[in-house]
Amino acid sequence: MLNLERLRTLDALARHGSVSGAADGLHVTTSAVSQQMAKLEREVGQQLLARNGRGVRLTDAGRLLAEHAARILSQVRLAQSDLEARRGQVVGELRLGAFPTAARGLFPLALCELRTRHPGLAVTTTEMEPAPALRAVQRGDVDLALVLDWYNKPLPVPEGLSRAPILDDPADVALPATHPCADRAEVGLEDFADDDWITWAEAEFCHEWLLDTLRSKGVEPRIAHRAQEHATQLALVAAGLGVCVAPRLGRGPLPAGVRTVPVRQTVRRHVYAVWRADADRRPSIRAAVDALRAAGERIA
Repeated sequence: MLNLERLRTLDALARHGSVSGAADGLHVTTSAVSQQMAKLEREVGQQLLARNGRGVRLTDAGRLLAEHAARILSQVRLAQSDLEARRGQVVGELRLGAFPTAARGLFPLALCELRTRHPGLAVTTTEMEPAPALRAVQRGDVDLALVLDWYNKPLPVPEGLSRAPILDDPADVALPATHPCADRAEVGLEDFADDDWITWAEAEFCHEWLLDTLRSKGVEPRIAHRAQEHATQLALVAAGLGVCVAPRLGRGPLPAGVRTVPVRQTVRRHVYAVWRADADRRPSIRAAVDALRAAGERIA
């Protein structure tokens, strides 16, 4: 009889392409992955992994069994979803992922409500950017993730995933208090054509959005600094090193010397929850979406 956890390890190896990636996805050590694979090889009596430079690759037998493992695990998830739906209780485990400002702005309120209303549900959370979060949901590494797109730049959601809107998050321009625009009631992004910009990491979805939006207004932005965390971006603004777009969700108190000004044509991020469509009937998914929406309404 094939062991389900060992098949899960093989599936993770096939999806992530490395022992370290599988270990990260399964939240275990690399030695645990190696041990599970050694046991699985003894169980099936065939070599499933082969050395590939400093890493490993699946053998023909490994790829064949990995294909079966993916189908088996999909059926297991569907069975779990149906059983949860039949029982109608919000219990078990739920793994959530979210980009940092959503984790900071929504998770504390939502998780407290879930713990109060559904004490039989064990929730774990991980910070992850939208594109990796979509992949994690597809792979089954997390059950539900919060992702975002912008009012003028949709985020493509792969087939096989369901989604629900959580809230719309307005964004302002953050600028040094000494900036000539700091006391205005509103500004346009094009007003900062001659300023240094502080933005996200190159190739990040939000960075690409900023470039596209400014260029659509005839502005070729001068990118001076890149930082993943909004708190770091605001610290750079406080030092007088540029301006940035500052979403309100999870923003927290502004550093001394920073002002935020609303954008004349409102700039918004749309925040969504996404999960696998085969988990649509899970009561825990529905409960999490309700709690996240309630949290969004409280902070709106």
